[in-house]
Amino acid sequence: MPVEKEENYAISSKSQSYNKLIFHPNFRKTLYELRDLKIALPSNSSDLDINFSLYGYPMNGKLVSEVEKFQKVKLDPVRGQEIYENGINICGYDESINKFLGLEGTAYLTSHCLLIHDDFDYVPINLLTFYFYTRSEAFSGRSHYIKFSRDPELDSKKDYILDRKKFLVDNVPKNSILFIDGPLIGGQMSSYTIELNNLLLKKGVIPIFFVKNSNSNLVTDNIIELNKIYNSDMHWSYKFLNSGERTSLFRYVDQYNDNYAKIFCYIKGFNVSPQRIEVDINTFEKYSDIIINLFDMIYYLLLAQGNLKNPQVRTISIAEKYARSTLKLINLIETMKYLGITPTMNQERFTW
Repeated sequence: MPVEKEENYAISSKSQSYNKLIFHPNFRKTLYELRDLKIALPSNSSDLDINFSLYGYPMNGKLVSEVEKFQKVKLDPVRGQEIYENGINICGYDESINKFLGLEGTAYLTSHCLLIHDDFDYVPINLLTFYFYTRSEAFSGRSHYIKFSRDPELDSKKDYILDRKKFLVDNVPKNSILFIDGPLIGGQMSSYTIELNNLLLKKGVIPIFFVKNSNSNLVTDNIIELNKIYNSDMHWSYKFLNSGERTSLFRYVDQYNDNYAKIFCYIKGFNVSPQRIEVDINTFEKYSDIIINLFDMIYYLLLAQGNLKNPQVRTISIAEKYARSTLKLINLIETMKYLGITPTMNQERFTW
């Protein structure tokens, strides 16, 4: 069976963190319960993107205020390279998810990857998790690890973000910069990410969040000159910026919850759709001088990756590759076969 001994989330020392693969403590136990309950999974999985916008981008922003004068800011990749090579600790996070739709429920196999820039290499730490959600109380009632859920999509996101929080807090080196793929504030998951951000701040870590796809219109709805002209902030910033520029910084605060506050801007690395870069308001207040200088380094890392079709900072892009590769280490279909799980209905539709 291609599942080894489960390990804790945390790495005991920096020297032991190199190329570490961690299994969630319940990984194997969940698989064994699937075997015992004879639950069927299909022969093919589908890749899944975590999309927090499905649960509502924050629409309660009372005001978007300007932190800087409204303008374009030209970025300097040479200066960015100097900052990068000046011994700063840089990490990146991304995840990859396979989703299996079964007759009795839905399985999620997730690979979390934390990538650390070492002196001469990139050092990945990966966490593999496996969850099975079912609306059948008959199945879940006989199990410790198979989860009863009326909304598997939502519950899977909650488990994902809780695992991400523990994994990152336990393993990100102190006093480092952490690039995270995904939004800081995104619907029902916002409180979890804010909590993650605050725990990282206690370690001297500066979390910076990257959003590639968004229909947000916080800027265009709140600046009169832009109102009703553009489809979204991404549309506006693409038209407004030249390659190698960022917008001025903006401040967002939820009108019902002051804890949901961030500083953000848009950056256009190449002549393609821009990205939104955002940091928690507490992070910015504590590290504003450092963060302002980091935009040049972010632009340098976009150029270093050099992907015009899918521009990402190099750190996140490599983390994504490790996350996807680690998923391939677990052949879940072969594991299901090893555990004796076979389809109970429509058997002709499955290939085992």
